[in-house]
Amino acid sequence: MKKSKALIILLCMLLVLAGAVYLDLYGVDAKGTGSASDIKLGLDLAGGVSITYQVVGDETPDSTDMKDTIYKLQQRVTSYSTEAIVYQEGANRINIEIPGVQDANDILRDLGRPGALYFIRQYDNDGNLNYSYTGTGYALNKTIDELLADGSITLTGTDVKSAEARTYQDDMRNNQIVVSLAMTDEGTAKFADLTREAYNNGQASIAIYYDGEIISAPAVRAIITDGQAVIEGQSSYEEAERLASTIRIGGLKLELEEIHSKVVGAQLGTEAIRTSLMAGAIGLGLVALFMIIVYYVSGFASAIALCIYVALVVLLIRGFDMTLTLSGIAGIILSIGMAVDANVIIFARIREELATGKTTQSAIKIGFDKALSAIVDGNVTTLIAAAVLLFLAPGSIKGFAQTLALGIVVSMFTALVITRLLMNAMYALGLKSPKWYGIGKEKKSINFLGKKGLFFGISIAVILAGFVVMGVNAYQGKDALNYSLEFKGGTATTVTFNEKMTLAEADSKVTPVITEVTGSAVQVQTVQDSNEIIFKTNSLNLEQRAALEERLVSEFGVDRSLITTETISSTISNEMKRDTIIAVAVAIVCMLIYIRLRFSDIRFGISSIVALLHDVLVVLAFYAAARVSVGNTFIACMLTIVGYSINASIVIFDRVRENMAEMTRKDSLEDVVNKSITQTLSRSIFTSLTTFIMVACLYVLGVTSIRDFALPLMVGIVCGAYSSVCIVGGLWFVLRKKFPGKAK
Repeated sequence: MKKSKALIILLCMLLVLAGAVYLDLYGVDAKGTGSASDIKLGLDLAGGVSITYQVVGDETPDSTDMKDTIYKLQQRVTSYSTEAIVYQEGANRINIEIPGVQDANDILRDLGRPGALYFIRQYDNDGNLNYSYTGTGYALNKTIDELLADGSITLTGTDVKSAEARTYQDDMRNNQIVVSLAMTDEGTAKFADLTREAYNNGQASIAIYYDGEIISAPAVRAIITDGQAVIEGQSSYEEAERLASTIRIGGLKLELEEIHSKVVGAQLGTEAIRTSLMAGAIGLGLVALFMIIVYYVSGFASAIALCIYVALVVLLIRGFDMTLTLSGIAGIILSIGMAVDANVIIFARIREELATGKTTQSAIKIGFDKALSAIVDGNVTTLIAAAVLLFLAPGSIKGFAQTLALGIVVSMFTALVITRLLMNAMYALGLKSPKWYGIGKEKKSINFLGKKGLFFGISIAVILAGFVVMGVNAYQGKDALNYSLEFKGGTATTVTFNEKMTLAEADSKVTPVITEVTGSAVQVQTVQDSNEIIFKTNSLNLEQRAALEERLVSEFGVDRSLITTETISSTISNEMKRDTIIAVAVAIVCMLIYIRLRFSDIRFGISSIVALLHDVLVVLAFYAAARVSVGNTFIACMLTIVGYSINASIVIFDRVRENMAEMTRKDSLEDVVNKSITQTLSRSIFTSLTTFIMVACLYVLGVTSIRDFALPLMVGIVCGAYSSVCIVGGLWFVLRKKFPGKAK
């Protein structure tokens, strides 16, 4: 590469960095459009809309119907934000919290009145029209009560099994956009009677009525007996999806009416955002400094590439209109660790090549080539997990999966393309001496396998100790883990103060009082344009509620009549837990299949999954022993550890595979494994250290809820380093000896 070209490349990279940073800070116009400040934030970071519905009717609804309604509403409101949550409040109320939106009226217009959907015959039994076309749309000639009384409504939304927008090609090969309906078993029989009557009346239509208006009146072109139908005439796929979504929400088992809505403040607040950004900047600076100190010129190139990576990720989060939450931050942290990891693998390879006497230019090329398989395999397995979570996991996990997937793709690009271009450019500009890159030294192989019994014993003891602690907690009448109200539900206390308080003021003045009285962790939400503040705690008994009221009245002078309490269900429902477990299980199976195909040895995959479970169980033991709060961040933390663990195992196995291909008759399998672990030891230590630095900064500077996330994650990082060095190679070696088979 000529010096002129190298200089151009270097300048272009710096311009890309400067441009991306500028857009992140200032956006594309004076309003800051497209900047980091324009990123949609989740309810925990920025607040949003809270809507409370009540079941229509005087009777207490069936608990099964309530759970079904909550689950279906959760699926519906995910279209507004992947972090939207739905939970039960009291016996007959459902609360919805949607982050990233500020206009409750728009949401209410869109949601309408859940569960109020009817299919109406065009003619009544006397031949009179039930509804008429007005020129702009259809309108009822009777009220709903009259239509129900005279039998013109025999089919309701609960008879609809599914409603989906889709496209198909007609006989003329033109694309048609429709809404596809499928009825329940009971609904199929009703629908057959309804379409038979309509068809016999000369292809009459059937009106679909929802929340005060007729949303569609499709003509009946045949008698439909199988419960499968389509609604034609949609002008766009978006219009079809809106109609399908409305039919789904109108098909809830319970009919709901809106009681009140409000715009709530962030649960974590601006202080959490500020400290998280500060922690991220400090952590990134320390990581960049570490890379430069350890890897010299290569480290300088990686520091620039890492800065470009962060700037691009922020830019793309805004570009893809993602909603950023605490779990999303976890995905970014993991992907930053993987971006550093890729560079560490490459640089270690370059130093190994320089140690054999190769020229700097040749060492750079060979280093990148040899590191490619480990980087691709490690990132692809984690990307598979992110993709599965994105499609199968519940909404609260999708934010994590989105940012993780985005981070992985960008990190591979910056490590394999940007870093390489920068290093070649610096070499062409005169930095050619091997001393600027560091020459690897021959490392004496460490006998890790010789101590595998000790390592296995330590791991088993820690895991068993965790289960013992959980058992003791349960025996003492406490939960095995310190479940927060997201998992077990609790009490929401709404207080109207005499003066408006900010979130920070409420957290510093009122929260300590509530904690003292209840002994519970507290989540705080302010209500926009109001003196109301909502305090969420674990479930309170009557004595605790009375004591809390007394303290609030005596210390803050609030009106006792303006204090209301409601029992709320967990925001992490059983269905959400189930969907998360299924998604993680499918992700593990997919990763296992990929490893099997890439390494041609199922024992590599089994060892990776066992090491993954080891890391998760050790962190679970820490949760039990330290009584760290198990809330929304728990799932994100465990998923981060899963991705981190599988990536660490892949790096070890990639080197084992390479060394096995080169082994001679003098080399034993034990020697090969020990050599592979020793060769990748610096990678294991340095990657863990740089990721630990990022998370430690969050822990030191973050607010309480962020510390509850960062602390177990730090334990997971240390555990991941331990398992990749001390456990995973030994596991594979034992499996290889016990089940020799054929290994390639």
